[in-house]
Amino acid sequence: MKTIFHVDMDAFFVSVEELHHPELKGKPVVVGGQPDQRGVVSAASYAARKFGVHSAMPLRTAYKLCPQAIFVEGHPKRYKECSEQVFHVLRSFTPRVEMASIDEAYLDLTGAERLHGPPMLAAHKLHERVREKTRLNCSIGVAATRLVAKICSDQAKPNGVLWILPGAEARFLAPLEVRKIPGVGKVTEKALHTYGIRRIGDLASLDRNFLESKFGKWGLALAGKAQGLDAGGWFAGEIGEGPDAKSISHEHTFNEDTADVEVIDATLAKLSEMVASRLREHSLHARTVQLKLRYSDFSTFTRAHTLDHATQLDIDLVEHSRRLFHANWTGKPVRLLGVHASNLQIEEGQLNLIEGEKQERWKKALTAVDRIRGKFGTGSVSLGSAMKGGFRERVHETPADLPGKHPRKQER
Repeated sequence: MKTIFHVDMDAFFVSVEELHHPELKGKPVVVGGQPDQRGVVSAASYAARKFGVHSAMPLRTAYKLCPQAIFVEGHPKRYKECSEQVFHVLRSFTPRVEMASIDEAYLDLTGAERLHGPPMLAAHKLHERVREKTRLNCSIGVAATRLVAKICSDQAKPNGVLWILPGAEARFLAPLEVRKIPGVGKVTEKALHTYGIRRIGDLASLDRNFLESKFGKWGLALAGKAQGLDAGGWFAGEIGEGPDAKSISHEHTFNEDTADVEVIDATLAKLSEMVASRLREHSLHARTVQLKLRYSDFSTFTRAHTLDHATQLDIDLVEHSRRLFHANWTGKPVRLLGVHASNLQIEEGQLNLIEGEKQERWKKALTAVDRIRGKFGTGSVSLGSAMKGGFRERVHETPADLPGKHPRKQER
């Protein structure tokens, strides 16, 4: 039987802001932007949550609910640095660590009782070590599966530890609302409610064939999750032992579904910039560009194009991602866009003399741009075509270069 920890930092962005500004402690704080901006809440302090403010809520709505709140733009660089500190603390506890996002991680402590003691004692040890080394609080869930451990840490918040004994998973999950299952958002929750499924226990009592007929493969995954199993979704592979990523991608979900071509083109340009910047960061070039397109009804399509030479330049990714979009768009409102670079290699391949000179000029310019972005943030310099849609990287979005995760470099 496995012993899995899920470590979730408490109000992470707010807590990091409080480290730099102690006067914020105990006050209603909203991280993500100013109340007159178009955007969403990245994090809210527990004092702000008492007024109904929560992450992903529009900033303007948060202001209406809690006008006395202190609104903070956010500092992604600080958050990443603190995330790296947390990662190093976790790695000092066990080498089997998987950062799931900037503020949460899974640890595999199976067979570590001789070193750290029984699960509950080990969890308390880790809880104290994180606090001691980072001055930040966390909540820890302990279970035999990643899914249950994650739900445990949520139930343990704030600043708590919860262990579900093997065999007690279904009983623990049964009374919880279905939205507690990772991956069940508002749309899925609403669909489940139409069938009278409100609690995880309701879901667990249903026939797998019924769920598959209504929700496809996701229905089968839900059936497993209701029993506490790591079924589908993000739970493939072993913690800390899976292969490094073979691609680099960024996605953006619009606050409101849009069919505005100017906004869509600008968003594709911004996403392409972000992907290209990470390619250069890792000295990689991509041969394949892929577009991810999701409509209002959640139907999702991917289309890819393989270039005649590998690239790490913004302009190439912008050009090909836009081509893929306009060749496949039906005109319906778009919910999500993603740009994905794969078929990675260290060198770019052979170019003709004219193209080679052009690529070299762009490389020099973009290297300078990367230095500016590294110092002043990703939004400090951008292609003109990427600025028209008003899309900016959200504070709460997980950086693709999480500690412990690096793209795999494929030799030619």
